[in-house]
Amino acid sequence: MTPPVTRTWSRRGTTPIVRVRGRSRRRLSVAALVCYKPGQRSRLIYRPCPDARPDGRKSFAWTDYRDLIQAAHHQLGGPIVLVWDNLNTHVTGGMRRYIAERDWLTVYQLPTYAPQLNPVEGIWSVLRRTTQANRAFTDPHDLITAIRQGLRRLQYRHDILDGCLIGTRLVPTPP
Repeated sequence: MTPPVTRTWSRRGTTPIVRVRGRSRRRLSVAALVCYKPGQRSRLIYRPCPDARPDGRKSFAWTDYRDLIQAAHHQLGGPIVLVWDNLNTHVTGGMRRYIAERDWLTVYQLPTYAPQLNPVEGIWSVLRRTTQANRAFTDPHDLITAIRQGLRRLQYRHDILDGCLIGTRLVPTPP
């Protein structure tokens, strides 16, 4: 809920001030996949997860990631090569069993502490600098709405998605 601070314009000698009333420990977890297929446009598939869940969990469980991968497989209509980081939820026993049971799913783990190889980190950076920058959210619903709108806008910005993918050097640079 605390807004990230970025650059802004104002009159010379006048510092712009964004007042934030109270600090909230509320948060929003978002899982995303940046998808690449030669000859087609890049795609962004995401799922938000607010911290107010019925089971009391404040982040994604391996079953949430499983559902996201299943939805991506359904939307993309083909086999998936998944490259992701070493988040503890990604390497649980349930997730490993799920991956082993799917012949259409191949998974490569990124090295530890390698955010420069993860294109989704670029998406989060763009989101912080655009949608969230210098904005004080009034309540958790306002935060969720803003993040969804920002991600929805990014879904149609294939140039930004391509830039995040090319920046990792995991996909070939277009001619």
